[in-house]
Amino acid sequence: MPTAKVGVIGGTGLYDIEGLSDVAEVDVDTPFGKPSDSIVMGKLSGVGVAFLPRHGRGHDIMPTEVPSRANIWALKSLGVEHIVAINSVGSFKEEVKPGHLLIPDQLIDRTRQRVNTFFGGGVVAHIQFVEPFCARLSQTLYECAREAGAGVHQGGTYVVMEGPAFSTRAESILHRSWGAAVIGMTALPEAKLAREAEICYSIIACATDYDAWHETEAAVSVDMILGTLKANIGLSKEIIRLAVTRMPETRGCACATALENAIVTPLKLVAPEQKNMLSLLIEKYI
Repeated sequence: MPTAKVGVIGGTGLYDIEGLSDVAEVDVDTPFGKPSDSIVMGKLSGVGVAFLPRHGRGHDIMPTEVPSRANIWALKSLGVEHIVAINSVGSFKEEVKPGHLLIPDQLIDRTRQRVNTFFGGGVVAHIQFVEPFCARLSQTLYECAREAGAGVHQGGTYVVMEGPAFSTRAESILHRSWGAAVIGMTALPEAKLAREAEICYSIIACATDYDAWHETEAAVSVDMILGTLKANIGLSKEIIRLAVTRMPETRGCACATALENAIVTPLKLVAPEQKNMLSLLIEKYI
């Protein structure tokens, strides 16, 4: 099976990556079921890339239904060390205009129905999640976004809501009062699972609207999102093309050893079948 160093998870509007050579489509089975879709493998600027559309190529998977554990596991099994995720978001900041990009550095979890860990079933692990995104990867994406000519903002808090309905006006005003920058439905549990899988993870958040708080702008709608995304997706593809060539040969960030002191359960007490199931994640610590 082919391998890749960089994984790209495409959000709403991003269902393919152009410019790939040596293309192969692979189906991956995981202990957590099938990923959202087949994974497209190839070379982009000479770097191995694995592309996965989060909602499926037909956009038939709701945010709550995204098989995030299978998605992250599948990318890990293909050798991925860095994930660039594309997310459409609503903006809480006047200066983060529809059509702008933001590279977030914090998360607030407002989801309610999602499994957010690979562990359990006799194995307990508590990852460090103070900084939920890889700072080095985020800096690379920001620099590449500026180079691509995007209106891009560095840093900000991303509120992750359950969906699929958009925010009420009261919710939007509340989240804005917290100082959050954007809101979306898909950054979690992806970010937590990527950290458990010791993969560097960062987001290009594509602002499509002002959510529901703005007094003079129309409330968010699907038509509004899709219209704004057309320009954003082109920019996101260019940022990815630039970024893949700037990934470090050897990772020095804490993402690469996130499980080193996180597993609380003595591994000698873990059932062999559970060890075997989690071997992709914990083998180097056994």
